[in-house]
Amino acid sequence: PVSHDLAHCHARLPVQYVIRPRTAELPDYRGYAGQIAAGTFRVGDEVTVLPSGRSTTITGIDLLGKPVDIAWTPQSVTLLLADDIDISRGDLIVPSKDAPATTQDLEATVCHVADEPLTVGHRVLIKHGTRTVKAIVKDIPSRLTLDDLSLHPHPGKLVANDIGRVKIRTAEPLPADSYSDSRRTGSFILIDPNDGTTLTAGMVGESFAAPEPVKDEAEDDGWDF
Repeated sequence: PVSHDLAHCHARLPVQYVIRPRTAELPDYRGYAGQIAAGTFRVGDEVTVLPSGRSTTITGIDLLGKPVDIAWTPQSVTLLLADDIDISRGDLIVPSKDAPATTQDLEATVCHVADEPLTVGHRVLIKHGTRTVKAIVKDIPSRLTLDDLSLHPHPGKLVANDIGRVKIRTAEPLPADSYSDSRRTGSFILIDPNDGTTLTAGMVGESFAAPEPVKDEAEDDGWDF
């Protein structure tokens, strides 16, 4: 569907910045700032920080420098938590009851946008929300043939403007939603680690019909995580 109401998705806050003024007026202030990617947060909600899995409770929400009881997407807010948890940029704050699973293995539908082909074994950076980690393209099971929307199995690579299925192994666990559930936390981009060029835009999950699983034949080159 073209319409996608993020306000009714599971709540997600990718942490962009940790605020610790350490001033005389705010000696113990510790806030976690970012733009709410989906859903609604309320004071008193029990939340979990991913990928660590530590849980705590929201004790306050600051919006434009003023305390509020509730905040929703796409507002930029600062959350105050009951416990001093080790949280940094790239972590994801979610409701404990709706926490996504963390994984190092992603399967996604992607659109390749760079002139350089995307190949099996390609070393990349994956940017998901505010977190960027190393990753390897483990397999390219299929490419979508635009003439008849059929799947061409095992193309070996994707060139500019190709749409296909990829399997990616990341160096660190990522809390990724399915794209059909949340377009903000179910999407990612692949980046060339050498020059920062955007290579590919991806959608996690079954955005298109998937072919039969194939055996992973990527060679061990030191980037197997």
